[in-house]
Amino acid sequence: MINRELIRTKIVQLTYAYYQNGNNNIDAAEKELIKSLSKAYDLYNYLLSLIVAVTQESRRHLEVAQNRAKREGTEMPSKRFALNRFAMQLEENQMLLDFTKSQKKTWNDEPEFLRKLYMQITESQLYKEYMESEEDSYANDREFWRKIYRTLIQDNSDLDALLEEQSLYWNDDKEIVDTFVLKTIKRFEEKNNSRQELLPEYDNSDDEDYARKLFRATIMNGEEYQHYMSESSQNWDFSRLAYMDVVIMQIAIAEMMTFPSIPITVTINEYVDLAKIYSTPQSSRYINGMLDAIARHLIDSNKLMKHIDEKK
Repeated sequence: MINRELIRTKIVQLTYAYYQNGNNNIDAAEKELIKSLSKAYDLYNYLLSLIVAVTQESRRHLEVAQNRAKREGTEMPSKRFALNRFAMQLEENQMLLDFTKSQKKTWNDEPEFLRKLYMQITESQLYKEYMESEEDSYANDREFWRKIYRTLIQDNSDLDALLEEQSLYWNDDKEIVDTFVLKTIKRFEEKNNSRQELLPEYDNSDDEDYARKLFRATIMNGEEYQHYMSESSQNWDFSRLAYMDVVIMQIAIAEMMTFPSIPITVTINEYVDLAKIYSTPQSSRYINGMLDAIARHLIDSNKLMKHIDEKK
C-alpha cells in the first residue's frame, strides 16, 4: 500500500519539520519517517474495519426492528444490509482480524459516530436503491459499499475530525489512503472468502529502503544540493523562493542523484505536483523550470549520469 507517492509526500513533510524544529538528529527523524509511514498503513486497516463496524451496527438496529415487528405482528424488516456479503467477507478477513486484535482502540469506542454514520447511510438515496434493487448478488453488495465509501466516508467532516483527534499522522494521510481502500473494495472476490489478501504494507520490498535512502541523502547533502540550486538560478529570483520550495527541490535533487533508475522527468513531475499541494500558487511553474535547469547543469558538468527525455 505504501507507494512512492506517499513516501515522497511524507519526506516533504518531515524534511520541512526537520529544519523548522532544528533538532538535527537525523536518526530520530528517520525513525519518525518510518513510524509515519506505518501509521498510514494502520489508517488503511482502520478505515476498512469501519465498514465492518457499520455492518455490526446495522445488525443491532435490525434486531430491535425484528422484535418490534414480532410484537406488532407487522412485516419483518429486510436483512439485506445487515447481511451484505461483501461486508461479511471483510468481517471474516484474516488479515483484518489480525490487525484489529493488535489495536487497543476500535470503532466500538465511537458509538455516537457509528450511529450517526449508520443513519446517514440508511437515509441516503444509495441505500434506498440498494434495498429496492431486484439484483441480489455479491457484486451488487460490493458495489454498494464502494459507492457508500465514495459518497459518505471519503468526504466526511465528522470522520476527519475524529481521526485527527486519534492521531496527528492521519490528518494528512486520509485523502491518499481513501484511494487504497476503494482499490481494495474493488479487488475483493467472493471465492477468496476470508483468505482475500489486503494490500501489503509496502507496494515493493525495496520501498522502505528507498524511503530511508532518499531522506538521508536529502539531509546529509542538503548544502551541496542548495548550491546546485544557486548555480542554476541565473534566470530565476532564487532569493525570493519560499522555503518549502527549497525543501521540495532539495528532495527532488536527492532523488535524481541517488536513484539512477528513476527518470528525471518522473522526478520533476512528482515534485511539481507536491508543490501544488504544499507551496504557493506560483511554485509549481517555478520549480518545474528550476529542476529542469538544475538537471541540465548537473548533466553538463558530469555530476548526473542521466539524460532528459525531450518532449516530442
